[in-house]
Amino acid sequence: MTDNEEIIKVIETLFQAGISKDLEVLKDIHLNDSKFSSFSDLPPYDLKDYQTTIELEELRFVSISDYSYEIKNPKISIFGDTAVVAMELIQKGMLVDNKAFTGEHMTITGRATFVLVKQPTWKIAHMHLSKID
Repeated sequence: MTDNEEIIKVIETLFQAGISKDLEVLKDIHLNDSKFSSFSDLPPYDLKDYQTTIELEELRFVSISDYSYEIKNPKISIFGDTAVVAMELIQKGMLVDNKAFTGEHMTITGRATFVLVKQPTWKIAHMHLSKID
């Protein structure tokens, strides 16, 4: 597998966790290091560390049923053991309120930037998701 294929597979693994609900993979694809950081397209919008990011991703994917995503126009730039990936991202699903037994359809059209480092496999070191609409 080429570096580009491995990199896109890591990013797809993140979003596939929303479909499969296999949340254990999230810990494997993020860099478990104090240098990790992330910004989300959902509140809270502050800069997050590794542990907070994992917890919020798990909560997000558990709360969304019928989740789907589409990665559009990914641009992968590799600089030695560092890669920057910029893309458009469409996420859809049903936000479920288990207490009220209700759901709300959601579509998030946005942009995403990922920074990955190879140590020895590609891991997400930073990500920034933002809504456009």
